[in-house]
Amino acid sequence: MIIFLLVCLVLAVFFYWQNNSIVITKSTYSSAKIPREFDGYVIAHISDLHNKEFGADQQKILQKLKSTSPNLILITGDLVDRRRYDLDAAMRFVRGAVSLAPVFYVSGNHEAWSGHYEEIRQSLLDAGVSVLEDSTEQVTIGENSIRLLGAKDPAFYTSESARKTDSTPMMTYLQEWSSSEEFQILLSHRPELFDLYANNNIDLIFSGHAHGGQIRLPLIGPLIAPDQGFFPQYTSGSHTQNHSTMFVSRGLGNSLFPLRIFNRPEIVIVTLGSQTLE
Repeated sequence: MIIFLLVCLVLAVFFYWQNNSIVITKSTYSSAKIPREFDGYVIAHISDLHNKEFGADQQKILQKLKSTSPNLILITGDLVDRRRYDLDAAMRFVRGAVSLAPVFYVSGNHEAWSGHYEEIRQSLLDAGVSVLEDSTEQVTIGENSIRLLGAKDPAFYTSESARKTDSTPMMTYLQEWSSSEEFQILLSHRPELFDLYANNNIDLIFSGHAHGGQIRLPLIGPLIAPDQGFFPQYTSGSHTQNHSTMFVSRGLGNSLFPLRIFNRPEIVIVTLGSQTLE
C-alpha cells in the first residue's frame, strides 16, 4: 500500500509538472529578405491556450513571456476552448501580453466552433490586439517593414462533422501574396496545411493546433494530432520546404484529452536575422 501511494504521488507530481511548467524554446531564423532594421528582432509565439490559467491573473506565463523581451507577440488561435468556454481567463492573458509588446492574432477551430467568435473578436480589439482575418498588416522600423499575413481558420468554412477541411478560402487569400518580394510572416492555426503555405512562397509561418502530439514518447515521438492522425509530422519545432519555414508551437493548454505527457506547455521564441547579399 505504501509503495502504491508513493507511485501515485510521484505520478501526480509528474503530471502536474508536465501540464503546468512552461518551457521557452528559442530559435533563430535568417533571410536576405529581412530588412537590416529587423536584425535581432524577437518574436514570441503563443498558441492553444484553451483558456488555461497559469497562476493568479496569468502571472506565471506573463512573467515567462516578459523574460524573453519580445518585440512582437503572435497568437495563432484556440485562446478559448469550446467545451468549457471561459473568455475572461483568456483575456487576462491577452491584456497582460498587450502591455509587453504589440500583439497579432488569428483564429483557431475552437473560436469558430464556440459560437462566441464575435464576442472574442471584439474583446481582442478592445484590448488593443490586431486581429487578422484573411488580412495583412505591416510592421515598420524606420523606412523598412515586414508584412504579417493572417489566415482565418478553415473551421469557419467547414462543419465540425466534415471529414475534410475546406482550405479553398485560405488558398485564394494566399495566392494574392504568392509573388510578393516583401518578407512575409504568416499566422495560421493549421500546421497540416504546410504544403499550401510553401506552394504560395510564404517565407515564415507560425502555427499551432497539434498540441505537440499531446503524448510524446521517447524514441517514438508524438502519438496523435488533430487533422494529422497517428504519428503526426508537424507537431513542434521548425520545418522547411522550398524556401518556406514553419514553426509549430506545442501550445499551452489542453482540450478533449486533459493531460500532456513528455510535452510541457511551450512559448516559442524566434529571433530574426538579416543576411546581407554579397
